[in-house]
Amino acid sequence: MIWSTLKLWFHKLGSPPIFSVFARRVAPWLWAAFFACTLYGVYLALYVAPPDYQQSDSARILYIHVPAAWQAMLAYVIMAVLAAIALIWRIRTAEIMAMAAAPIGAALTLICLVTGSLWGKPMWGTWWEWDARLTSMLVLLFIYVGIMALYAAYDDPRKGARVASVLVIAGLVNLPIIHFSVEWWTTLHQGQTIRIFGESKMDPSMIPPLIWTTLGTKFLFGAALLDRARNLLLAQDQHKAWVRRELAPALDDRKQPA
Repeated sequence: MIWSTLKLWFHKLGSPPIFSVFARRVAPWLWAAFFACTLYGVYLALYVAPPDYQQSDSARILYIHVPAAWQAMLAYVIMAVLAAIALIWRIRTAEIMAMAAAPIGAALTLICLVTGSLWGKPMWGTWWEWDARLTSMLVLLFIYVGIMALYAAYDDPRKGARVASVLVIAGLVNLPIIHFSVEWWTTLHQGQTIRIFGESKMDPSMIPPLIWTTLGTKFLFGAALLDRARNLLLAQDQHKAWVRRELAPALDDRKQPA
């Protein structure tokens, strides 16, 4: 029963009009959840969590750096799943969502690299080091940019999405390199601190703000993905009847006299 319901829901979201309505209704709730979780997490990070015994207040930037890094990698996994669905079943909304995920993932990767550099200057004495973890994250940013460039290189968005989806799948090889780089090589970057299974090395008082800011990045990604995908879909189908019906209320409001 549950599987059949999920399958029906999955197929319905493959319809552009249904997906557009779904994205329009769900995205505002995700944005609200993002602001609520992030604001609360930042409050805990700045005013409740204690300074690190070694890094002092410099460690507080990690409440942004770590969630951005985690979500940048998760965004790529989600994009790869969507790309696989697009290549196997030729579902157009999956193609659009996969391509919409790339700029968001690139932005999160850039935030990770910038905040890492801001933290690294006082801790390591340099803005950048060709460390295995840092370098593999930089490669992830280049992959994201390459996917966006390849998609934009084609006049036909469907053909561009299919070609770029192949690059998405190939780029998955970089994710285990990022994750295991601190174990495979001797690096400046610290090892795994948070463990889902087993004891974490972080003080328990510092975990709640990290959890809330991490949740915030999840909601941020979901909201931005739905909004970007819907905008791409509306732009591609702008001359179709379902788009005119979808945008009719907004157009009518604009025509109302002031």
